[in-house]
Amino acid sequence: MPAIHSTRIERLDRLERVLPRGTASVQSCLEGARLLAILGDAYPGDNEKARRRALQRDLDELVKTGRIEAVNPGGKPLRYRRLLDEPDENPKVWQYTLRQIRDLVAEALPARRLDRLWHRLLAEIDEPILDETRVRILPDTLRLQPVELYPEVLGAVIEALAKQRALKVLYEDARSVRGEAVLHPQALIQRGPIPYLFALKNGESEPVRLYALHRMIRAEAVMEECARAAEGFDLDRAIAGGQADFGQGETIDLELRVRGYLAGVLGVCPLAPGQRIEDEPPDSEFDLRVSARVPSTGQLLRWLLGAGDNVEVLAPVELRCVMAAQTAKMALLYPESA
Repeated sequence: MPAIHSTRIERLDRLERVLPRGTASVQSCLEGARLLAILGDAYPGDNEKARRRALQRDLDELVKTGRIEAVNPGGKPLRYRRLLDEPDENPKVWQYTLRQIRDLVAEALPARRLDRLWHRLLAEIDEPILDETRVRILPDTLRLQPVELYPEVLGAVIEALAKQRALKVLYEDARSVRGEAVLHPQALIQRGPIPYLFALKNGESEPVRLYALHRMIRAEAVMEECARAAEGFDLDRAIAGGQADFGQGETIDLELRVRGYLAGVLGVCPLAPGQRIEDEPPDSEFDLRVSARVPSTGQLLRWLLGAGDNVEVLAPVELRCVMAAQTAKMALLYPESA
């Protein structure tokens, strides 16, 4: 097979795979400029018009052969998505798919990880039966726009994590001081809009530090050097202990009085396993008294402040004092109008 022909086949396959599949919404489908940004190395050259023409020829070929479709015919710019085969009606295939679904449900429900279940149903079922037109995951807090990252940096971090290799980085700290280091990746977390890498630094055996990916100016996986594993490191413990939230993470006995929407939410979505709920007296301004053992983190404080006057912290006393100080500062920002 001629090399140029083989290369184009690979490029067409790559182009098809990067497009969203099934009945993805128009907004989530990709147009030419975005595809060129993603697949830039597949369409080399300095002539932008020539690169766009080459991409359009490939898109037309995939449309002609029924592998993709334009979701907004006549629109500018055209947006594309992959076409899925019709669902296989073979009962044995459906029974296998149903078994997959039940296994995912059995894995997710005991730990109450419904968000993980939805993501896996959308991405991991062999014959996709759900898509974003029928399942959508919405955060219960304001979601900021994700931080901007260097594509080469993110690719190198993923490669180093996947292959368990060291990562050589040029890093800029919060004081804008730059320095090179060899990191030994342990895990990656997405905290709000910013991804962070848990890693050992250079020859250190401890501590495991957090590195913000947007502060990495340059990164390269060091394929000849395996990443050292940090003794005793566990991602779930690090998150539960507050390390990922930049709080102290010590466990506290939290006692609250709640009312309004929060009473309904905490009745079905506990703060922690073992949460206790009691009715408040009839003459109380609140509906319920809630007690739970939880990590003391910045995330907890932000959640309490966000609940407004639907929550009152009774214990611990230190947290009650913090809430009083924070709400007093907020009140100063919003003096009553004359």
